[in-house]
Amino acid sequence: MTAGTGVLHSEYSSPTDKTHLLQIWILPEKNGLTPGYEQKVFSPEEKQGKLRLVVSPDGRDGSVKIRQANELYATMLAPGETVKHELQPERHAYLQVARGSVTLNGTKLVTGDGAAISEEKALELTGVEDAEVLLFDLV
Repeated sequence: MTAGTGVLHSEYSSPTDKTHLLQIWILPEKNGLTPGYEQKVFSPEEKQGKLRLVVSPDGRDGSVKIRQANELYATMLAPGETVKHELQPERHAYLQVARGSVTLNGTKLVTGDGAAISEEKALELTGVEDAEVLLFDLV
């Protein structure tokens, strides 16, 4: 969603519903953009054992387009499965474990953990338990 000139937002969840929600806000490259909304579903098969690009500045590989020089990858890892991501110079990363547990460059992270990463050339994620993880490649 691009709020652009403003947005009115409301959410509701029933007390009996089991809701697991990550709400992530990324500032756009500039103010005053035309409001917009895009939504896509990426199957588990597209994410299992690999980093699936889900958000990018140019919408490549079927990803959702964002008006910022950031990329978002999603992965699902079984125990022992590993994915690697190279960070370009001057870029940073943020990792969010949505469920399960992984190691990030040897450090164990579990459901709900996040990690801010700077001054690393490469990231290696390995599943400890079945896991679902978001990886942000950031300016």
